[in-house]
Parts: sequence; C-alpha cells; structure tokens
Amino acid sequence: MKKNDLVQIRIETMGSTGEGIGKIDGYPLFVKDALPGDLAEVRLTKVKKTYAYARLERLVSPSPDRTEARCPLHRRCGGCQIQALSYEKQLEYKEQKVREDLIRIGGFEAPPVLPVLGMEDPYRYRNKAQFPFGRDREGRIVTGFYAGRTHTIVPGTDCAIGVPENKEILELILAFMTERGIEPYDEKTGKGLLRHALIRKAFATGELMVCLVINGRSFPYVEELADRFFKIPGMTSFSLNVNRKATNVILGEEVIPVRGQTYITDRIGEISYQISPLSFYQVNPAQTEKLYRTALDYAGLTGGETVWELYCGIGTISLFLARSAGKVFGVEIVPQAVEDARRNARLNGIENVDFYLGKAEEVLPEKYEKDGIRADVMVIDPPRKGCDPACLETMLHMAPERIVYVSCDPATLARDLKILCADGRYELQKVQPVDMFPHTAGVENVALLTYRK
Repeated sequence: MKKNDLVQIRIETMGSTGEGIGKIDGYPLFVKDALPGDLAEVRLTKVKKTYAYARLERLVSPSPDRTEARCPLHRRCGGCQIQALSYEKQLEYKEQKVREDLIRIGGFEAPPVLPVLGMEDPYRYRNKAQFPFGRDREGRIVTGFYAGRTHTIVPGTDCAIGVPENKEILELILAFMTERGIEPYDEKTGKGLLRHALIRKAFATGELMVCLVINGRSFPYVEELADRFFKIPGMTSFSLNVNRKATNVILGEEVIPVRGQTYITDRIGEISYQISPLSFYQVNPAQTEKLYRTALDYAGLTGGETVWELYCGIGTISLFLARSAGKVFGVEIVPQAVEDARRNARLNGIENVDFYLGKAEEVLPEKYEKDGIRADVMVIDPPRKGCDPACLETMLHMAPERIVYVSCDPATLARDLKILCADGRYELQKVQPVDMFPHTAGVENVALLTYRK
C-alpha cells in the first residue's frame, strides 16, 4: 500500500480518539469520521510499516448505528469526533474503552466497570467555549473552532454543544470589528489585536461572562462594545485578558476588568462557586453534579473523617465533600485557583477546609512526614497525565481507608490504579464512567479503592 491509494474497508472498531479502525489482510487502517459497521472507500494519507491513516471518501454502506449529526460542521471541526454515532452507541463505546484500558494497561482481569452515566439531552451542555479570530482566504474576519490538529479556523458562530448565547455574542463582536476596523490576531506575523473570545455561562443563575483575549493592553471603543454586550440578558462580566506572547496558550496571566463583576456565580448542588476568567471549572454542569455526587458517595463520609483532595483546582470537589467530613485539605499548584477556592469556601460559609498552594507531589509528603497529617479518605483529580509517582508513593504510606480517583483519561487512570493495587494493599471496588463530553471520545471516571487491612 502507498499514499493516495483508494481502498474499500469494513470498519470494525474505534480508536482512543474516536477514529474508525478496519483491517486489510491484518493491516490496520485508522480512518477519521468512520464508524464501526461502515463499509467505506478510504484514501490513504500516511502509510507506516505496521499501520496507516486514511480519510473517508465515500460510504458504500453506512453503519446501522449512524445518525444524522446536528452540526453540519462536525466533520471539519475538531470538536465532536463521534457526533454521527448514535448516543446509545457512544455510551457503549466509552464503557468499553474504559474496560479495555483497565485490562490492557492496568492488568485487571475483570475490572468492575459500571454502565456510563449519560445525558437525557446531549446537546447545548458546554458552559464555556474559547473562539479564535482570524481572516479567511477572502480576507473576511471569521471566528469558529480550529479544524482537527490544525490552527485553521472553521467559520461558525453556533456550536451544537455550546450555549445559544454564543451565536449572538460572536456575531456582535464580528460586526463591531468590521465597523471599527479592529484587526484579528495573525499567528504568522504576530500582528493584530483580538486573539480569542472566552464566553462562559452559569447555568444555575443565567449569568454570562465575556473575556476578550488581546495582543495588547487596550481595546478601541471598549465602552461602546460594553454597552452592546450589556444589552444581552444575563450579561454580568466583561473583561480583557492580555496575551502578547507567541504561544498556543490561549489565556495570559493579566485580566483587566471593563464592566460588571470580575466573576460569575454558578451552583453545583447546594454549593455556590464564583468563577473568574482564569478559573478551571467543569464545562458540563449537569454531569458535573453526577460526577461529584458519585465521588461523595464513594468517599463514604460519616462526618468525622480527614479528607485530602489533590489537584483540587478552585475547590469544587473539596467544598462538595466538606459538609460531610470532619476536615478537608486541598492542594493546588495554580495561585489563582487557590485564591478562588478560599473565596468560594467563605462564600458558602465552610470553615473546615484548608487549601495549600504548591505541587501535590511536594506538599503531600511534607505534610505527612513533617507534620504527621493523616488521611481517612484521599480524593485525587489529576490532569490528563495522571498522578505524580511521588503522590502515589506517599498515599501508599499514608494508607487511607478509601481512595477516590477522579480521572479524565482512562489510560493514565489504569496506569495509576495498577501501582496502587500492585501489592494487594488496595482493592479496586468499582469504576463509574460519566459522560462529561458527549459527541467526543472523552470520558470521565470515578474509581473507588479500599484498603485491605
């Protein structure tokens, strides 16, 4: 086989990022936008010794699990990789993905994976989106999302998984830029002003936030733009974020308030959270509550336990747990997040929680070895790369009764659970997948480990 060959293939399964996989004489092909059950003509785009990549050219016979995608841009946009797969099959795929990683990477023969907690309506669920600005080939100012694995903007103002207000806000910005001659940022030259628009909505309160990421420290006619924004129902916060670096990182460190509050307020269950432009906050509030209630249930708190949460962010899970625990300690490396966590604790009148600033792999061993702080329950919610080995080692020394591991990556979850369960001191009781990101290949999980006395 060679590049640009056109072949016909039956898609048998899906890969970790949602691509279809089929084989020709045992030689695997990874095909973007193809689904299990498809009989498809595909064109090879990259050929290796043991596998190849291909793009979907034509469906000879579509999979019975295909459905009409709501977004016409879903194949071009890099956001929703599996929107054309029926939602029921999406959940089955994610459950199987978690199970296979626990078997293949974690070494668990029969992992106790529960059915995925899905959504009744898997659209319009994202409370946050970041839209880049640029010019198309005809020179028109556009915004939308990047095409998969590129920085080419696929123009569009209405995302099927985003809030309806995005469209009105983005079209307002585009019109304003054209009227006032404001240039979008050009990654190649480093010139131009507007890089991204960050839009957030608090589902519980209806409050809206707009933060414009700019290649400078001021925005022309900004008060006029603020007047237009604040005619939109729910608009609560408008600010500028300064990012003058030649980087793919979207947000800079400095936020300049323009009008309204510097935050919006949302609720998960009974806990309120103030969210600033730089705050990490889960993007799917309905599923977040399911995730946190699962973590709370797995923690098995009776009111007197000492709980540690590592990688705690703005304290979302810590505060959720605090009302059922004796004492909660949170650890987070981002200064702004720790400030947000402490402010949110005060906002909710929660006094039995302390937040430490620093690396989890440094703070936890220090507090355990020098200060003798113990844990009845350990909750960890690390980034995609998983938990630091030093944290895992310290947790094994501390020997909490229960470990609740919240993970956004089944592969690193499986790797870390293998370490924690290696010598038989901990037993994996159950893993609950939660569909936080419908129409994508991502899946969140909550795992419960118990100490074997």
